[in-house]
Amino acid sequence: MKFLLVCLWLVAAMLSTEAHAAERSPGGMSGSGAAEARIVAVKKIDARMLDLTVGSPAMGMPIPVRVILPKSWKEKPKATFPVLYMLHGGDDDYTSWTRETDVEALSRKSDVLIVMPDAGKAGYYSDWHAGGPRWETFHTTELVRLMEKKYRARPSRAVVGLSMGGFGALNYAARHRGMFRYAAAMSSYVDLNDPGVRLAIGFGSDRDGVDIGKVWGDPVKDYDVWQAHNPAAMPRSFRGTRVHLSVGSGAPGPLDQGRSLDVVLASVVGEAGLPEQNKRFASALRSVGVKTTTHLYTPGTHSWPYWQNELHAIWPTVMRSIR
Repeated sequence: MKFLLVCLWLVAAMLSTEAHAAERSPGGMSGSGAAEARIVAVKKIDARMLDLTVGSPAMGMPIPVRVILPKSWKEKPKATFPVLYMLHGGDDDYTSWTRETDVEALSRKSDVLIVMPDAGKAGYYSDWHAGGPRWETFHTTELVRLMEKKYRARPSRAVVGLSMGGFGALNYAARHRGMFRYAAAMSSYVDLNDPGVRLAIGFGSDRDGVDIGKVWGDPVKDYDVWQAHNPAAMPRSFRGTRVHLSVGSGAPGPLDQGRSLDVVLASVVGEAGLPEQNKRFASALRSVGVKTTTHLYTPGTHSWPYWQNELHAIWPTVMRSIR
């Protein structure tokens, strides 16, 4: 069975290119103390949506960020707003949530600032052990401060991510305790010690031209670094944050109809190894007093139709959490 699971993860990595198509101000984080990030360009997409180009000292290059403004942004020029950060999956970018879901329409009646930063196709939401890039510093220090300074963001935050972005949401919530009131991970790996996860991220990173050793170092020699970025190793760090975990069984269903066979296969395999580790993680969180909800559903594959439904399902809770 273990051998079969490993094989499934390998197939998923090869076929997944389309499937992945605090109540305090942040500070004291790794790499903090650098010069402030700044907005170097703004492109208006529509009345509420903007694409920002952010000059990031941590990254040493400009990074795109998509923003959806609150409904009363113009009517309340002095108001501040709660913030929802939405993190994309691997082999994708900052446009994914608005490209694949109706989040702009969904948020039309919500006075919330939505921030969707780019994170690289295989950035792993981390400051790399090798010295760069520094995605974590950009997202959790520079960007948070910039949104507060330029877009009237309130220090009342939630974070939602899928796949690699779900890992990022959990990683950030644990490593920066108190930064987020709510963290949701959809179809995400949650335990870097899981053999299937290590195989999948290693193989996937090689495919994307990334040496995973540069991200967190050697899994043995730099064990502490790996565990410091492993949500499953830090259940107590989620105290004070409400956590939601959702994952499908891997079985295809009506929402997969009309998709090509290779894409469905990748979506099936990409999800199949996730339910058990999410169940274990949820149990560990509850055992230390973290308020945790789960949605383990069947059918359900590693694909956008299911994540769209999940976004609608959790939206009321997300909004209540950051009022």
